[in-house]
Amino acid sequence: MNKSVFYHAGCPVCISAEHDIINLIGANNVEIVHLGEDKGRIAEAELAGVKSVPALLTPNGHVLHINFGASMADVKS
Repeated sequence: MNKSVFYHAGCPVCISAEHDIINLIGANNVEIVHLGEDKGRIAEAELAGVKSVPALLTPNGHVLHINFGASMADVKS
């Protein structure tokens, strides 16, 4: 993995964190995944270790949970 992946569900907490992440690491260094719009990637996020969103998956495979917007159970429903 070359880029970080930022998973979110579109809530205000997530959108705010998305803007901060882009400002911190740059848009070219992060892939933004809106799980509410792309439910096909929920399993991928869970397999990577995402327990809640917003979360940042680093290039070395670490998951950084940022604040709390929604649990993965909430995202699935």
